[in-house]
Amino acid sequence: MKGKRRLKKAPIIILLTFIVLVIVGVSYTKKYIEESNYKKTIDYKLLQAGYDKDEISLLKEKTDEEFMNSLLEIDYDEMYLNILKEKYYIKSNLKKYIDYYEEHLNSKTYDIVSIVNTNRDKEYYSDIKQSDTSKNYLLINNKYYQLPEDYEPNNLVDISVQHAYGKDNKIVSEVYEAFKQMFNDAKKENITLIINSSYRSFKEQKEVYNSYLQKHGVEYTDKYAARPGHSEHQTGLALDLTTYNTTGDTFDQTDTFKWLQENAHKYGFILRYPKDKEKITGYNYESWHYRYVGVDAATKIKEENITFDEYYAYYVENVSN
Repeated sequence: MKGKRRLKKAPIIILLTFIVLVIVGVSYTKKYIEESNYKKTIDYKLLQAGYDKDEISLLKEKTDEEFMNSLLEIDYDEMYLNILKEKYYIKSNLKKYIDYYEEHLNSKTYDIVSIVNTNRDKEYYSDIKQSDTSKNYLLINNKYYQLPEDYEPNNLVDISVQHAYGKDNKIVSEVYEAFKQMFNDAKKENITLIINSSYRSFKEQKEVYNSYLQKHGVEYTDKYAARPGHSEHQTGLALDLTTYNTTGDTFDQTDTFKWLQENAHKYGFILRYPKDKEKITGYNYESWHYRYVGVDAATKIKEENITFDEYYAYYVENVSN
């Protein structure tokens, strides 16, 4: 009887052994398939190319699969990753960043991003777009954005001779209200602000530009004067400021300029063409040219030490798209 019981147990043991082998086989096969599939992924390929897991996560967040595959065809270059880490990086500009970097290998990543974002990788007055007037006081008008010849702000008001040299000065009403508040607060600290120039029509800007052109030629003129349709003065949002007993060249040596540097943003104004930002703005330093952009934008521009061109590209145009 005992022998028969042992014989009955044998098929059960064989069956259990078979089941275990099947389970192990299926598990191994599944693992093999998973490993094979993983080796086909971009993550695995990038790891093999020298990128670590954090860098791969950054690439997946900031780029697309086409770009990541292109990295597999070239040597590892940390500069590509540094571009992605820049604060003002815009994903849609990635190809332009890479193109610019490859043509200017010694450039800093901040410069690459700023230059591309503000269209400075292109020739001046090329690939011109129409200024988006629906942006109100955040519209941009520079060497890559243009206002129509017949454009005139519909809320222009006269500027009192109390605030400006000469008559016939006009500015957008909202800008004038902000200026008057700034003027009055400055007066309390014995600072006098005087408007030297304000709104100019397309025709008036054309006369200004042609006058420079006849005296100095194109190269010099384009550093200091906007071509008609490209002047901020046509927006009705820009003011050239001065004070007593000074000229444009010496304005930044006055207490008035120092006061503006500390306070203008509180009223929505920015220094539009700062020193050492010429390669971004496209214009030489102008200590007297102030642009109204609203308090929020002016404060952010000051805090982050960027130009309006950079602000517009990242905080206005990038968000709109």
